[in-house]
Amino acid sequence: MQQIWLITGPPGCGKTNWIRETLLNHGGTCAYLRLDGSTKEGLELGHNAGIDQSWLRDQIPQLQDLFDPAPSSQLSSDDHLVLIEAQQFSAPTPSAEGLDPQITQQLQQFNLTPDRTLHFGVDPELPKQDTLDFTKLEAWHLDLQGCVWDPNSLSSFWFELVNGAYGDVYRAKALMNMPDGRSFFCNWMVSQSGSQFLPLQSVVPPTGRPSRPSHLVIQGKGLIPAGIRSTINDCLLSDDVLELQQAPLREQQPNLQPTLPTPA
Repeated sequence: MQQIWLITGPPGCGKTNWIRETLLNHGGTCAYLRLDGSTKEGLELGHNAGIDQSWLRDQIPQLQDLFDPAPSSQLSSDDHLVLIEAQQFSAPTPSAEGLDPQITQQLQQFNLTPDRTLHFGVDPELPKQDTLDFTKLEAWHLDLQGCVWDPNSLSSFWFELVNGAYGDVYRAKALMNMPDGRSFFCNWMVSQSGSQFLPLQSVVPPTGRPSRPSHLVIQGKGLIPAGIRSTINDCLLSDDVLELQQAPLREQQPNLQPTLPTPA
């Protein structure tokens, strides 16, 4: 039986992690969709840069991404679970249709009607220790596709970022490329004691700049985009330096054992 669930909640409450665990525990076919969410005065939504989709599809290779029209014909298969994620700052205020009108409009674009809706901070099935009440929130993002980081510089930058060097950052997540062919899902929430640097399972050959998604999304107060951009530019590898680092790695493969950045 096909099930369509809508999972909503404020930034950083654990929506994607909960969805990942639910999908991993599901025995049948599954699909995922991330909506832009619903806006509220003074509260800016985090940019839907595809970070969550990329992370989930890396962890669950068979996962269907509903932004890709190719698998849509398979949605009627038996035991199919569709999980839809949307950022929503406060508990839903039902409209005549039973959902937030902004989210309903987005669902209609995909011809989807949830048969179950869960909101972090309201439904007891969901964890609520990271469900924060935001009164004002700015958002900023930067496309980093094709960029490759110096690992030590990434650790330093991330430490500065989450410790207030560029404004009060409450939520930060990113996909970052390393010269050894790895990509890391970097994750920070102000309610947590530290950051996560989680390696993607897929590794590309260290032969130049990867084409996979890489993006940084930040939410907070008093953000300083110019400072963030300037520091990032100092942390990225030029073509010459990238080749110097990748050439010996190509000789070492397949015994390459890349190291993870030190969590902030």
